Amino acid sequence: MATDLLPNQAIATRTPPPKNAAPVNDLSNESANDQELPNVQETSDVAQNSFVSDLVELTKPRIVMMILVTTVATAMIGAGGLVSVSALVWLLLGTAMIAGSAGAANQVWERVIDCNMTRTASRPLPGQRMSTATAIAFTTIIGVAGTAVLWQRFGITPAFAGVATWMLYVLVYTPMKTRTSFNTTVGAIAGALPVLIGYTACGGQISDVTGWLLVGVLVAWQYPHFMAIAWMYRRQYDEAGFKMSTTVEPTGLSAGIQAIVGCAVLLACGIALCFLPGSSITAWIGSALVVVAVYPMLKASIVFFGDRNDQKARKLLLSSLLVLPAVLLIVTLRVFW
Repeated sequence: MATDLLPNQAIATRTPPPKNAAPVNDLSNESANDQELPNVQETSDVAQNSFVSDLVELTKPRIVMMILVTTVATAMIGAGGLVSVSALVWLLLGTAMIAGSAGAANQVWERVIDCNMTRTASRPLPGQRMSTATAIAFTTIIGVAGTAVLWQRFGITPAFAGVATWMLYVLVYTPMKTRTSFNTTVGAIAGALPVLIGYTACGGQISDVTGWLLVGVLVAWQYPHFMAIAWMYRRQYDEAGFKMSTTVEPTGLSAGIQAIVGCAVLLACGIALCFLPGSSITAWIGSALVVVAVYPMLKASIVFFGDRNDQKARKLLLSSLLVLPAVLLIVTLRVFW
């Protein structure tokens, strides 16, 4: 039967066309053959896009974006007004590279432990989509480049703040996570130091009270924010061997207290920032707005303290994501009042 023949055998049995007949192109066979062949270009593009996305994921992009938001605000506060587009672009580029390098170095350090946690097991290194050598090279390149950008464009102080952030986050905070729950405090400080990059790059001095109050805002905010995360993922942290408040003290009582204290300190620092330029009607208005902005997170912290469960922790986490941008916006606008 014709259907039992191989394609070339079937073609051999066909009746040859008349001499004057128009040539016939067997487009159906060509199309079928084309479909069977893999598209090398598309495969290469997909692999390249996947590699780039893995590099981005290595930098912890959500943390980097949050840092960049704070950098814009603190740059304007340090400048006492608007910042030129050129300066802002270079500032964000340098800060993003240093922050991304710190995040990537953290993932290199924790690549084995990350395999034990569901929320981190799919990262590029534990997922074996990238070699450790590649990750280290990438971390080094963007870290050095970011430091060079800040030093060249803005001087030694912002560059030093960037290096201090990197060293504290990677060399102190990261190894402490498996040793003591005090790592949260060190991590909060490391997460707040980028404030000084933006502040000193645009006119502020490292000795200014304003700059350190901004650091206080970031440090305080991270307590309720991270305590919510630590509670929600406490079992995974415990299985991976991380020493968090919620694994050392599993009832969550300590986490609830730290969340409330963090809100209180955030409130105090925010109000102080509103009054630093001087006592006036705008200072009182700014302070009132800070209270309104922080209240949802303070309320969520108190509720979480009284009833520690995943639902309450998630509400606390969500409220924290809105509070920080709101407070930064208020204290930044205070510069223009």
